[in-house]
Amino acid sequence: MTMPTKFIIIDDEPLAIQIIEGHAAQIPDLELVASFQNPMEAFELLRTEKIDLVFLDIEMPLLSGIDFAKTLQNAPKVIFTTAYRNYALESYELDVIDYLLKPIAFNRFFKAYNKFKKRTLQNTTTSVSESQELVNDHLYVNTNKKFTKVLFDDILYVESVKDYIRIHTPDQNVITKDKLSTFILKLPSYFLRVHRSYLVNTQKISAFTTVDVEIGNIEVPIGDSYKKEVLARLKH
Repeated sequence: MTMPTKFIIIDDEPLAIQIIEGHAAQIPDLELVASFQNPMEAFELLRTEKIDLVFLDIEMPLLSGIDFAKTLQNAPKVIFTTAYRNYALESYELDVIDYLLKPIAFNRFFKAYNKFKKRTLQNTTTSVSESQELVNDHLYVNTNKKFTKVLFDDILYVESVKDYIRIHTPDQNVITKDKLSTFILKLPSYFLRVHRSYLVNTQKISAFTTVDVEIGNIEVPIGDSYKKEVLARLKH
């Protein structure tokens, strides 16, 4: 049985809390533990109880959400909520899940939740398999009714082509029916989605700019919707 996602809300606006609570109530996996208008009151709970996710307002009178997030140790994942766009870059530098602008529509809330679930699944897969990655250094992909072995270290980048993906290696291109969103979950943590049509092996990146990553002589574009997260990851 899958454990529910325990979350809290920290926001000095009661209406904003009410909206998030309403959206979360539509998602069975989300379990509200508590809501706080004062961020200082949330510290004690975070010290004593395991929380998976925090919806955190940025503009608060006693302590900003950004400063609050910087103080957390062994922190839960964070989704910032704010009425202001100018915090976007700083928030992504903190490796938060998402940045929601108020008033928050349900479809945008649900998209942020899905980002959280994807990150959680990747982290879980990584934590379970990290010690095995030296041994499990490959996978087999179905190529025209034959299973072909592909070494993780050989993968340069992966490209989406309609209902298929093309796995680029120095020696060959392997084509299999799959989606990037599911294929990346089969890969080690050093693979990164950089575009709706591309994911790359970050260990193979020789250089990058704000618009592409370079793998040898190959330039792989960075999609606009992935840019902030990709640049934050590569600059670490």
